[in-house]
Amino acid sequence: MHGVIARVREAIVARRVSAQEMTQAVLDRIGQRDPALNAVLGPGHEEALDDARDLDRRLAGGEPAGPLAGVPVLVKDLEDVKGMRTTQGSVLFMDAPPAAADGLVPARLRAAGAIIAGKTNLPEFACEGYTANLLWGITRNPWALEWSPGGSSGGSAAALAAGLVPIATATDGGGSIRIPAAFCGLVGLKPSNGVVARRPIPAWIDYSTDGPFATTVEDLRLLMALESGPEPGDPNAPPLIQASPLPARLRLLAAPRLEAGPALDASLTATFEASLASASLAFGVEVERVDASTLQAPGSAGDDWFVVCSTEHVHHLGRSFVAANLDRMHPSARAFMEFGLEVSVDDYLSARRRRFEYVRALDEMLGDDGVLLTPTVAAAGFLADGRLSPQDEPWSVPGHVYNTGLANMTGNPALSVPAGVSANGVPFGLQIIGPRFRDSWLLELAARFEERQPWPRTAPGYDSFDSGL
Repeated sequence: MHGVIARVREAIVARRVSAQEMTQAVLDRIGQRDPALNAVLGPGHEEALDDARDLDRRLAGGEPAGPLAGVPVLVKDLEDVKGMRTTQGSVLFMDAPPAAADGLVPARLRAAGAIIAGKTNLPEFACEGYTANLLWGITRNPWALEWSPGGSSGGSAAALAAGLVPIATATDGGGSIRIPAAFCGLVGLKPSNGVVARRPIPAWIDYSTDGPFATTVEDLRLLMALESGPEPGDPNAPPLIQASPLPARLRLLAAPRLEAGPALDASLTATFEASLASASLAFGVEVERVDASTLQAPGSAGDDWFVVCSTEHVHHLGRSFVAANLDRMHPSARAFMEFGLEVSVDDYLSARRRRFEYVRALDEMLGDDGVLLTPTVAAAGFLADGRLSPQDEPWSVPGHVYNTGLANMTGNPALSVPAGVSANGVPFGLQIIGPRFRDSWLLELAARFEERQPWPRTAPGYDSFDSGL
């Protein structure tokens, strides 16, 4: 499947369309399509158009075109963009001053020639798997409007799936790239921890990373190349990692869950089994079923993730600030912070130490030649207000549905690839977890899967951003 990004850039460089016209097209699409989705937060119209006009002048003057010359991008509102507020989806930061500089990934994309056209919605403080907050409201899935696009990068995923932009940024501290990629029919990669450096160091110190999702694997490869690399100040960022070929005898492991929980329902089981059959054919390897409970032998990775991340987020914001503002938070963010306020030093450090045992368990399962396949999420979707079904209370998605957090704790690369559509109309994502720093394996496997089982570039009823170019 050819990449959207390259087609948009080529149209601008060939002068078939100006960067200003391309940026205006984004603003027009947002105006027409976003009211039903609520994915985009008031784009910076004039700043984006000014940047596009400046690029047009420079290209006309013969300056070399960067790899993203004139390509419009939306930025998740957890990341700084110079001149724009970073609210983190919270009323507590609704009056935050404009950022003085770009965050790391927006800066790298801008340096490659991208035009930043605005920001996208997220759950408050990025601490949920669906996208809703008290400041900007609920974001809806373009595939099925009563359902959530997932989170925390849900606004970005909805924008891509609706063809609003060719690029929208994402971060992942517990599944925030892979969950919305799964529910919006995108391919998304949480890189090995450190492959994309962090600046500033995130609230969830060791678990969070920037990374891309996209409508095609070609676009995903390009974005990974542009976003990757070390940065002064991040001790976990290694030198650039060289791509490594797939092993001659790849082992294809599979499990329905990585967290203890009820069996998948019959419909989701059927979708998962069909995705495994497709993967086996695409990769030329038989699937080996494994007992994922061995990965939880040290304790509960999900519980330990919650202990560490809630505690670190309270510290990041400030204990007194959090305690004084609990009643102004979204219910899910409030519950997260209340839990973090009560964690003892001993419990926090015990959870951090158990991380090493989870790493050991996954290392031993994967070895040097294995990848693990699971549903990205052990549920067919979340209703837009954070319920698994209409009978549930709002904001009540249980933790056991997430198969994503373990890879953040261990640092392994994990990718979600579109692998069908559930009965509710929400796409299903197949997660592939590989050995650390074997990110190139996952990109190659995703490309093979895409070739065998192509997926739509956008949700039904929406055209791709590059249509007509």
